[in-house]
This record gives sequence, structure tokens and C-alpha cells, in this order.
Amino acid sequence: MRKINIIKNEEKPIQKYRFTIQLIFALLCVWIGIEFFLFARYLESGGTASFYQRPPGVDGFLPISSLMSVYYFFLTGSVHQVHPAGFFIFIGIVATSFVFGKSFCSWLCPIGFLSELIGDFGEKLFGRKITVPKILDYPLRSLKYLILAFFSYTIFMEMDALTLKLFLDSPYNIVADLKLYYFFADITRFSIVVLSILFILSIIIRNFWCRYLCPYGALLGIFSLLSPNKIKRNASSCIDCGLCAKACPSTIKVDKVKIIISDECTTCMSCVDACPVADTLYLQPVKTKIVIKKRRVAYGIAGIFLIITAIGVIGGKWQNQITKKEYLLLNKNIERIGHVSSADEFDTNNSFSTNRKQIR
Repeated sequence: MRKINIIKNEEKPIQKYRFTIQLIFALLCVWIGIEFFLFARYLESGGTASFYQRPPGVDGFLPISSLMSVYYFFLTGSVHQVHPAGFFIFIGIVATSFVFGKSFCSWLCPIGFLSELIGDFGEKLFGRKITVPKILDYPLRSLKYLILAFFSYTIFMEMDALTLKLFLDSPYNIVADLKLYYFFADITRFSIVVLSILFILSIIIRNFWCRYLCPYGALLGIFSLLSPNKIKRNASSCIDCGLCAKACPSTIKVDKVKIIISDECTTCMSCVDACPVADTLYLQPVKTKIVIKKRRVAYGIAGIFLIITAIGVIGGKWQNQITKKEYLLLNKNIERIGHVSSADEFDTNNSFSTNRKQIR
């Protein structure tokens, strides 16, 4: 039997830092939501109520439009001005996940934060973590990739620069955030049933939405595989206690591998915190021996995202150029604005575009 000198891991847990960052970003989203609610109320009043500026941060809730803006930038070299903040938010999210492996999901995403809280409640309710059998888990995990593949094919294979510009300039894209708001403000019974089912499943199966259905998570999972920084396990000092695998919210068998290469790893560092032996689990660039301290992970994730979004703010590419009069016109007719999938809808959207140009 091998003899191991156990050195207790006394490095401070990073989970308190992670929870603090999650809470700050969740509160920021609540603040953005309140500002957008007041902005919508102004539009609903026809311009008679007190004016509230549309918060640019709401673009972060329009990932498909943001992905189109990024693709448009690579084709044309210019940031589209309808949802410019979404462009920088999207780049910031992808950048953090490339550097620190899908870290947005466990450090910054408000849905991920809510999903964790629901999962914690579920584990307390059932007294254990319920896992899905592999025979079901793998097919279910493929769903988010199928959804991502659909959007990717539609955007990258069927749209050129002109088509992208026509969509991004369209009234539908301009009011996409308002349509999302009204979806929840005037939610249908069917939508309530669907959301309730997702909520119940998230209690039973931790991170159900994130693990099986979120196309954003699928995209970031792909970038995470390309990340140069991976969590590694020192097999020589590992005592096979299994605490790391038990702590992993993504049910990765951390105690069975030397390097965690998984599209489900969110670099939450829970496994590193759970390890009782110093220098056994750590984050490290693949081709170096430099160990990245846990606190630097927190600073790095938040820093990368904030720096990239700050570039948009400082560069004057944060707030869109849609006027109050344009928003009032579009919101008044929002029920008639939809995807351009028929001649009638094309004529409707085209007439709104013409009216917008007249009142600018």
C-alpha cells in the first residue's frame, strides 16, 4: 500500500466569492429589469408618462440577436447599432468561457444562479442529489446542441451580410426586447404550465435547463473545450475520498480523471474547494506548471467580462440610436410586428421601416 503524506488544504474556499459575484450580477439584472419596466410603461402611456431611458444591458437577454450582430461584425467590420450592447456582452461571455471554461454559467449567468438555488432546495428536499441514468442523460444533453445547431445553420449558412442587415434593421429585431417583456407581462396559461414543468424538473434534477436545454450553454461548452486552462488532479496525492465528485454540480467523475475535459465543467471550483488535500486539485494552463490561485479565477472571470463591456461603453457603442418617437411608433403597433415569413408580414415590416425613416 502506498504511503501518502496528507497536507490539509487550508486555502480559503472560493464559493463565497462566487456567490457574491453571482448575487451582484443577479441584482444588476433586477435593476435592468426595473429600468426596462419603467421604459415600457413610458411607451405604453404614449409618451405622456415620465421618460425613462432604455437600459442597454437588456441586450444581454437577446442572445440570438447578439450572435447575429457578432456574425455581422465579422462580415462587415462594423457593430450594428440596434442592439450594440448585446454585441459586447456576447463577446465578453464567450471570452470568459474560452479563458476559464464555461465559467459564465456558474459565475455570472442569472439563470444559472437561480438554477443553483433551485437545485440546492431540491437536494435539501430529497436529502441527496438525484442523477439521471447515462442511457437518458446523454440523449437529453444532446438536445441543447440540436437547438444550437438549428440557430447556427439558420444564421451562418442561410444569411449573408445583406440578409443579416435586413433582419437587424427590422422592426421585429428593434422591439425583440419589448416582445420578451410582454411575453412575461402578459404570460399565457400554456407558458405558465411550461415554466412550471421546468421549475419542478429543476428541483428534481439539478440544473435541468442548463444541462439539457440551454443553447447558450451548448455554445459555451464548445468554447470551454478549447480553453487552455483546465482543472487537474494530482493522482499521487489523491486519497480517493470522492469528495470532489460528490461536490461537482455537473456530476463529473473528477476523482477518476487527471484532467477535466468536459463540456459540462463550469469552473465553479466546487471540487477544488471540497478536496481535503493541498495541491491535489487545481486550475492550471495545459502546457505550463503555473497553478492559478482560486481568488485569481474570480478576479479574472469578472475582470474579462467587465473590461470587454467597458470597451463598448467607452467607445460609444453601448446605447442604441433608436429615438423615442420611433419606439413609441413601434410599441403602438407591436402586435402587428413579427418575423418576415410571408408577403403580408414583409409589407407590414417594410411600412414600419418607412415610417421610422420619416420621423427620425
